Amino acid sequence: MLVDLSRAVGAYLMDVFVTKLDWWVLLGFVAQGLFTMRFLVQWIASERAGRSIIPLGFWYFSIAGGALLLAYALYRKDPVFIAGQAFGVFVYLRNLYFVLRERRTATA
Repeated sequence: MLVDLSRAVGAYLMDVFVTKLDWWVLLGFVAQGLFTMRFLVQWIASERAGRSIIPLGFWYFSIAGGALLLAYALYRKDPVFIAGQAFGVFVYLRNLYFVLRERRTATA
């Protein structure tokens, strides 16, 4: 039974990560990498400051990763993924607008 389970898991992983590998999957991995970078950028900035902060790069990585993930979701025709990413990209753009507006006001 354990051997059968092992074969089934191996077959599943082979199907998901090898058989279905195409340019869209690669785009999805790049998008996920960009999206993940935002957490690394935020963590490093917070560690340097000694407090929790959200740097401008966080919003740029959020927008880039979210937009590419949205494109990937649209291609895959996944309504849950599409709704989540579309809303997220809107929120990231709105937050970037607030940050840039605040910076313009502060320099004026």
